[in-house]
Amino acid sequence: MIRGLLVGFLLGVIGVMAGTYWYFSSGRAPVAVTASEMPFERRLARLGLHAYLDKLPHPEPQVPADETNLLAGAKVYREHCAVCHGVPDTSKTSIAEGMFPRPPQLFKGTGVTDDDAWESYWKVAGGIRMTGMPGFKDHLSETQLWQVAVLVKNADKISAAVKAELAGTSSAAAKSAPAASGKKN
Repeated sequence: MIRGLLVGFLLGVIGVMAGTYWYFSSGRAPVAVTASEMPFERRLARLGLHAYLDKLPHPEPQVPADETNLLAGAKVYREHCAVCHGVPDTSKTSIAEGMFPRPPQLFKGTGVTDDDAWESYWKVAGGIRMTGMPGFKDHLSETQLWQVAVLVKNADKISAAVKAELAGTSSAAAKSAPAASGKKN
């Protein structure tokens, strides 16, 4: 009886593996950006990402969320991230529209303000496979990685000067704007 169960289980596992291989090797898996999702694609990707993140250390940000670091983070973000993740008060770029999965627009809705800064740091540093999110740890300094992480963590609280830096507008206009519009109601 146990032998029969083991053989049945083994044949079931081999069957699933063979079916999965056939699905991909026969060209039935959707590979175009415009194609529909594969069965369970989003759920399995999130499951793997969150299980991996849960195993990582959870360091505190190495830079404070002050205006200087938010401005520096905005400059790095504009140069490396904005083309996919957008900036405040603008539409998605054609690059963002053409990606699958669609990159989150980090200045619309909650973005990643509900994530801890260490999580955003890890995503910026290491990237995320099969999403188009590259890793920047070999291209940005530790300070720059943390500045971007702190910026996106606080995306819902940025000043007019930081918004101006993200938009790439002149520094003179940005420096005069916070005094008038930086007040909270």
